[in-house]
Amino acid sequence: MGFLQDNLIPIFNKRELIFKESYQESDNVYTFAFEKEQGVNWKAGQYGLFSITHKKIKNATKPFSLASAPSENTIKISTIIREEPSEFKKALLELQQGMKVKMSGPLGPFYLKDNGPTLLIAGGIGITPFRSILKQAEAEGTEVGNRIHLLYVDSQKSHLFKDEFDGIAGNTSMSVTYLDSRDELHSEIDKFIALNKDNGNYYVAGPKAMVGSVTAYLQNKNVSKRNVVKDSFFGYS
Repeated sequence: MGFLQDNLIPIFNKRELIFKESYQESDNVYTFAFEKEQGVNWKAGQYGLFSITHKKIKNATKPFSLASAPSENTIKISTIIREEPSEFKKALLELQQGMKVKMSGPLGPFYLKDNGPTLLIAGGIGITPFRSILKQAEAEGTEVGNRIHLLYVDSQKSHLFKDEFDGIAGNTSMSVTYLDSRDELHSEIDKFIALNKDNGNYYVAGPKAMVGSVTAYLQNKNVSKRNVVKDSFFGYS
């Protein structure tokens, strides 16, 4: 039932979302916020399929991790938008307050499933589902947070949501380590493995190449596949 509950059944949950606002998180990362209707819920870390409806474009539906937590009163997505964006992302930038998009879901298996020690490994824009996870863990209390450690590697050193994460770490027992190189990342992973052996859970999100590299590293360290959950991000145009 897990696959059905996480992927097939939710895809038929379709709703319109009312656009509230957008703002820049960094030079090329934008956040888009939508009103959260009553009864809309999700598991922190899941994603939705967002569709442009105010104009006709070729690829009108794209997946986005929900950067907001279920405990928050808004639905947020964050994405990279470069100087020459895709038609879809141009349409996102055209949204005005009160306009609507459609969302199917939320769906996907990328959410915390037990109380074991958990290492979250984010690369670049792959931090978005982890914002949801950390904000929800904060809302649920330190008993949840004391098993969570986030490794956030960003070669550009922009580290989105840093102020929020620092605040969460200061108010809970969750911990965050900011990194900017693969060597640093491997060193921190090794520390977690040595401490938790095969009892740890590993969640990896980021560009496809980064997720593949980290997954291979974990396997070379004899981390069981069943303990690794992946979320690969495709396309940044």
